[in-house]
Amino acid sequence: MKYIVVTGGVMSGLGKGITAASIGRILKNRGYIVTAVKIDPYLNIDAGTMNPAQHGEVFVLRDGAEVDLDLGNYERFMDIELTNDHNITTGKVYRTVIEKERRGDYLGETVQIIPHITDMIKCQIKEAAESWRGSEGPADACIVEVGGTVGDIESMPFLEAVRQMHGEAAPGDFVLIHVTLVPADTMGDLKTKPTQHSVKALRELGLYPDIIVGRSDLPIGSNTKRKISAFCDVPQQAVISATTAPDTYQVPMELEKEGLADVLTDLLRLEVHEPSNDWYRLVTREYLHRITVAIVTKYGIEDVYISIKEALKHAGRSLSTEVNIRWIDAEDCTNGVLSEVDGILIPGGFGTRGIEGKIEAIRCAREKRIPLLGLCLGFQLSVIEYARHCATIPDATSEEMGDGTHVIMILPEQEGEVDLGGTMRLGDYPISIKAGTLAEKLYGTGEITERHRHRYEVNPEYIPLLEEKGLIFSGRNGDRMEILEIPDHPFFFATQFHPEFRSRPTRPSPPFIGFVKACMAEKKTAER
Repeated sequence: MKYIVVTGGVMSGLGKGITAASIGRILKNRGYIVTAVKIDPYLNIDAGTMNPAQHGEVFVLRDGAEVDLDLGNYERFMDIELTNDHNITTGKVYRTVIEKERRGDYLGETVQIIPHITDMIKCQIKEAAESWRGSEGPADACIVEVGGTVGDIESMPFLEAVRQMHGEAAPGDFVLIHVTLVPADTMGDLKTKPTQHSVKALRELGLYPDIIVGRSDLPIGSNTKRKISAFCDVPQQAVISATTAPDTYQVPMELEKEGLADVLTDLLRLEVHEPSNDWYRLVTREYLHRITVAIVTKYGIEDVYISIKEALKHAGRSLSTEVNIRWIDAEDCTNGVLSEVDGILIPGGFGTRGIEGKIEAIRCAREKRIPLLGLCLGFQLSVIEYARHCATIPDATSEEMGDGTHVIMILPEQEGEVDLGGTMRLGDYPISIKAGTLAEKLYGTGEITERHRHRYEVNPEYIPLLEEKGLIFSGRNGDRMEILEIPDHPFFFATQFHPEFRSRPTRPSPPFIGFVKACMAEKKTAER
């Protein structure tokens, strides 16, 4: 197993996750099988209870793990599926060590950060890397991203574990890549001092970078690279310029141009394979059309909806259509604004704020025949809107929202649940699709698997009435409703699951493809 560890310095948010994902794509383009591990130094067991407005999207893996959004980037870039083992947090590590101590596994030893915590970190990294199996077999290499920045107190045990891994690894089996900031001053000169200080802090921990990736808005020239090389003890060809790209999916291509692949394969002693250009042809495909989609939100941070943004991009690119997103606050939503867009998307979420605005947006889409895609909460609110205005239940609502007729109810297995973390209906579930429906047309099959994250469902008591009034539940998991649609509408489609989590640039999600196609068709009709 080859290990490629990615650390960051100077500041957070530099793009370590995209860099790590791009490295995986570069190796995959050369025929290697890759997997990835994300280390998050926070004390949370997972990302499930974290405020998305502060931390970004909670991504859900196939086994139901609620994880950091960077694992979503790994899955999209590398076209792989990961599990709970591939997101290591301080909470997970310490909980495991303490449980072992309580059982007496340490035979009376004094349990300490070194060696017990660091040994557990190394163990979890290696188990995640070596036990993973993709469709093509076990991995040749594992990319390990260490969250946070060098110098963070929370990261110290993880960096020490990485140092030990480096010392234990055979020659050619370990590469350390350090991502750092190379800012420009007011005169446009690139400054190397932040990089120098960051590498100095790394070296004080016993870690010596093999490759430095410099993040900058301007290309890093040879003189600046020479300076970084001299001060940081890396070859000049191992100083890689990573300028801000117009599309994150083009980052692997930009790193290729900088020669990262050649440096990496040389350090890892990998056979040099001719790279496939399929990815680059895909992500540079020209747009021939353009549509505007409104996403009716209740969180003002775009990173909360990163998988939805990417899924729209995947579908749009496959159809040579640029999808422009108009973010609309659910509390300020008006029919006038919504009438100006080609489609409306209602994403997931929790809580009561903005709910009535989302319901009005759904009503607008239904009555004005604007293509609509509802996801999770969007599915539940579509049921509520239809019940209120088409099924004569004016006080229809969700049990989550308070008093009224609960056409949406809490899942029976969730009743009395007091723990919030990891207790929702999570991960992959099979779904049976009704023949002759839009869902069957989109998926091209009668059986699918999609990922979930919810506590509420359609109340079975009201399903016969809703169907009698014209609502079609075209996808089901046993007695649980999963997909709804309205016939004789350009596109009114909602899912209890999150199709965005399984969307890839190479395999766009069927509901998103159908939605973008419908938006394109309605735009052409309006222009005639």
